[in-house]
Amino acid sequence: MTKTDVLIIGGSAAGFVTAMTARSNYPDKSVMVIRKETKTVVPCGIPYIFGSLESSEKNLMPDGKLQDMGVNVLVDVVTSVELDTKVCHTKGGDDISFEKVVFATGSIPKVPKWLEGKDLDNVFVIPKDKQYLDSISQQLNDKQNIVVVGGGFIGVEVSDELNKAGKNVTLVEVLPHILGMVFDEKMGQRAQDILQTRGVTVKTGHGIKAITGQGKVSGILLDNGEEIEADAVILSMGYEPNTQLAKSAGLATNCFGQIDVDEYMRTDNYNVFAVGDCAQKRDFFTRRVTPTMLASTACAEARIVGMNLFSLYTTKNFKGTLSIFFTALGDDGFGAAGLTVAEAQKQQLPAFGSRFEGIDKHPGTLPNTHKQIVELVVAKGSGLILGGSVAGGPSTGELVNIIGLAIQNNMTVYDLITTQIGTHPLLTAPPTAYPIIKAAEMAMKQLHK
Repeated sequence: MTKTDVLIIGGSAAGFVTAMTARSNYPDKSVMVIRKETKTVVPCGIPYIFGSLESSEKNLMPDGKLQDMGVNVLVDVVTSVELDTKVCHTKGGDDISFEKVVFATGSIPKVPKWLEGKDLDNVFVIPKDKQYLDSISQQLNDKQNIVVVGGGFIGVEVSDELNKAGKNVTLVEVLPHILGMVFDEKMGQRAQDILQTRGVTVKTGHGIKAITGQGKVSGILLDNGEEIEADAVILSMGYEPNTQLAKSAGLATNCFGQIDVDEYMRTDNYNVFAVGDCAQKRDFFTRRVTPTMLASTACAEARIVGMNLFSLYTTKNFKGTLSIFFTALGDDGFGAAGLTVAEAQKQQLPAFGSRFEGIDKHPGTLPNTHKQIVELVVAKGSGLILGGSVAGGPSTGELVNIIGLAIQNNMTVYDLITTQIGTHPLLTAPPTAYPIIKAAEMAMKQLHK
């Protein structure tokens, strides 16, 4: 029987970071990762293997870092985990004893059971499975008309990449605009307009009713009766926690199927942890459970686990999922953190939005200057920052991260207005019109009306 102090089941982002953090914080403990795949893809880079990267080989997790830190990696499938005896069994016949075990089993694509035609040839999903993704890429080579169902981040990015590869792509989204779970109407419509300008046909406001064809796909039928011809259909309709192994081991799950954990990512059994898409998420503002799944959140949780495996650091716990999202369409970046106005009101948090349009360099005559739009979501009365979104150029990501940091530190518009910033003509907006600060100024005026 093989022995290890820490056993991590799953080798994607959550498992990878848990292993490295555990080794850094507990160098005297042995750490083992069991994963199904010989090579593990970078989750956020998956859409780009269909265009920009040209191959999944350019989108792999760096195994060398695990080896350099002394982490043992076993490629196998876990068949069962006995929590009482602390033994894990694998398909390959290995029995592994452990002191602590971390479930990092991720998520799997969600396909509605009611969807007629889902089993036809040339109907695909987007899992974190290199072998499957390589198969899709090969099969799509001779397919020209492709329908992508689902206008979330994965669906939008896959559509854009396939379009860049010369395919005729139609993106179908049931909500009024793409990225509707994250952006308000104006920002979502801006992203949709850019995507369509780039060549993707976008159909919103109606969902898929059925996939048509005899043996293989010939098209899809929308719920308004419209038919769209297709050589292939890619279903990007969300993901669900991969928790069957955990359930079989006797762990409790919540209403979203996530493994129940506390703020240290521990289950009821303090020797058992869960991180990433398979683990319970709580909303940053209300602490209610939420189905949000993000690699960035998974990595934050993984660091919490890696620090708290054998002793708790009371200041190092997970205070709730903030949800920070990004995507890019060419040189146009989009990002959001926290709540939209609609989501805040849905949670009975009185809020309003403030908006400022500026530029990301100064002066605006510099080459490659982008319009930069910042929207802040602000709590009425207190001026607390609840959320925000940005549309702009390459600096969009870091600007949204600033908003995320402001939210996590309970900053108000007054705090933002007096925040000291550095600027440079080639790197930032002008100090006289820094978009986040200007949006905060506009919010303050609304507070004082």
